[in-house]
Amino acid sequence: MKISQIYFPAKGQAALQTEEFSPKLASTQVLVKADYDVLSAGTELANYHALPNTGAAKTGFPFHGIGYSVSGHVVEIGAEVTTLSPGDHVVVRWGGHRSWFVQEEKNLFKIPADVDMRQAAFAHLASFSFLGVRKLQVQLGEAVMVAGQGLLGLLANQIARQSGACPVLASDLSQERRELALQLGADHALDPRDPDFVKKVTECTGGRGPECVVEVTGYIPALQQALQYIAWQGRISLLGCTRVSDQPIDFYRDVHSRGVSLIGCHTLTRPHEDSRPGQWTEFDDYRTFFRLLQAGRLKVAPLIHEIVSPRDAAEVYDRVGNVKQPPVGILFDWTDFE
Repeated sequence: MKISQIYFPAKGQAALQTEEFSPKLASTQVLVKADYDVLSAGTELANYHALPNTGAAKTGFPFHGIGYSVSGHVVEIGAEVTTLSPGDHVVVRWGGHRSWFVQEEKNLFKIPADVDMRQAAFAHLASFSFLGVRKLQVQLGEAVMVAGQGLLGLLANQIARQSGACPVLASDLSQERRELALQLGADHALDPRDPDFVKKVTECTGGRGPECVVEVTGYIPALQQALQYIAWQGRISLLGCTRVSDQPIDFYRDVHSRGVSLIGCHTLTRPHEDSRPGQWTEFDDYRTFFRLLQAGRLKVAPLIHEIVSPRDAAEVYDRVGNVKQPPVGILFDWTDFE
């Protein structure tokens, strides 16, 4: 039996390695075969280029810590496993881009039987967007801006709308992404390079500015811009990872004196047990993801732009890692791997 895994052997390089695999399950463990997993461009490309505040920058290369949102199916279970059976479809979180996984039963979430496995692969990644919106505790009728329309932003738009936001505004440099945001339910989609951008945001929100902003870009200029258009005593969730803090923010003028709240939204800040207002566990967010998906109230299929073979990993990362606006949704297809 063989296992294949995508990794970064050196800065700016990706490769697929294959080796022998003889899994031995403990009584509480489960053997899972991967079906599909999502390339998370923000986090993965930051490590690909070894940007500051990344695992690759800290530990160096070769770097294996990429890929974290996977759908797969159970092949074998340990003697004490009671909630899963061979053939069950499951969400694998933090597993990496690989063909096989040995996981503890408690770390796997069962996927509803009628959900497409390609869309199911987004469950863990979508939980980040849920957290970014939940921490804002959006009130019915509040305006929400989602700055950045990659995967997390396009999901956050929809989640904000389901949370009662009105209007939902989206911003992105890409016209294609802005158009997709509108197709998926955003009320307005604006270009942050527009000289009248801040004025237009204010006009779209009745002169107040949005009460809530989900900042997904991770770039300081986008946060500086958000601090210009945010409403008095507004809330900004920092969903995007700001790897490089290379520009100043006037905290007295833009935050303190206006009562603005900046909220850290790294997924590791969520509770492990017992959801509470504004902060839900990963598994509770998975349940919500699948309920909304099954009800047709969350659209994931339009986010899938490419389905690629892991055998083409070097070409894929070279292509998406060296352009300013990579394709939004790329899935690795493991279904034809041993």
